[in-house]
Amino acid sequence: MRERDDDLSQCVEECEIAVTVNGNRYERTVPVRLLLTDFLRHELHLTGTHVGCEHGVCGCCTVLLDGAPVRSCLMLAVQGEGHEITTIEGLARDGAELHPVQQAFHECHGLQCGFCTPGFVMSVVGLLAQHPKPSAQEVEEGIAGNLCRCTGYASIRRAVNRAVELGTPAARRATSQ
Repeated sequence: MRERDDDLSQCVEECEIAVTVNGNRYERTVPVRLLLTDFLRHELHLTGTHVGCEHGVCGCCTVLLDGAPVRSCLMLAVQGEGHEITTIEGLARDGAELHPVQQAFHECHGLQCGFCTPGFVMSVVGLLAQHPKPSAQEVEEGIAGNLCRCTGYASIRRAVNRAVELGTPAARRATSQ
């Protein structure tokens, strides 16, 4: 396997990658033009990452890359080489307790049809990791990259505030310091 800093330009049609997704390491040979969304959904069978606009506008495909929200429809799988990726499936595994952001979305009815929800949840997890007690403006900016056609966003904003109350892992760290 190549080192993280190696140049991937030597890959022509396929490339070997090693990526960690939801704490599990995967080594695969993938087409160089394979989108990260397709890698997650079709290669790893993690279908919680939704495909919406395929242009990076709607936010349905948001995942965390080394803890920061990114649009997986705008990334190639080879760009994930050596990185830690977290999908919605990685927040609460195998019947475990819901992540505080997921719990807050449930309690505050921050979803209706649910199609945009994984992207919103991942964006909010990333937001709260950076701003454990976000201002109203930071909340607006944190969810601005995600589109919802059902909720009107008020419930989503309430869910962000409720997640802060529930104490996300980042908020707990900030409080204990």
